[in-house]
Amino acid sequence: MAENSKSKNDEYFMRQAIKEARKAEALDEVPIGAVLVHDGKILARGHNLREKKQSSLAHAEIVTIEKACRKIGSWRLEDCVLYVTLEPCPMCAGAILQSRIAKVVYGAADPKGGSVGTCFNLYDIPGFNHYPEVLGGVLSEDCAMLLKTFFKQKRMKKNAQKEQKSTASSNPGQACQDAKK
Repeated sequence: MAENSKSKNDEYFMRQAIKEARKAEALDEVPIGAVLVHDGKILARGHNLREKKQSSLAHAEIVTIEKACRKIGSWRLEDCVLYVTLEPCPMCAGAILQSRIAKVVYGAADPKGGSVGTCFNLYDIPGFNHYPEVLGGVLSEDCAMLLKTFFKQKRMKKNAQKEQKSTASSNPGQACQDAKK
C-alpha cells in the first residue's frame, strides 16, 4: 500500500464519501459511501445498496463506478480518484483496477476483507497493465466509528428482539393478551 501524505482535498472528499455512507445508514444499509473525483470535481457519488437491491454487487464503489461510467459514456475512468469510507474488498479492488482509476483513497481499514493492504494487496500481484495509487487512513476514525455504531445498534436491536421472544415464550398467556391490544 502506497502511503502518500494526506491533503485537505483528501479530507474534503472523504467527508463527501461519509455523507454518502450516512445515506446508506438511513436506508438500514451498512454505512459505506464513495465519491469519484475528476479534475477536483465530483463526477459520481454512491453508497452501499446491497439490501435494497438484494445484490451482492451493490457495494458503494461499484455503484459509484457504474454511475460515473454512464455519465461520461466510457468504462475508462483514467485520471480519477475514488474516495471510499472502507478499504475495498476483492471485488471492488478488481473493479477499480479494471476501470483504470488512478488513485484510491480509503478511510477505515477492513481487517475482514480489505484487499488493498490489510488482508492482502491485489495491486501487489504482478502482471496487470494498470496499478492505482493507494492512500489509506484518511479520516479513519470517523469512518470506522460509522461502522462500529451501526453494528452495535444492530446487535442491540437483535438482542432486544431475542429478549422479547424469550419473555413471550415464558408467558404465552401474556403474549395473547398483548396481541389483542
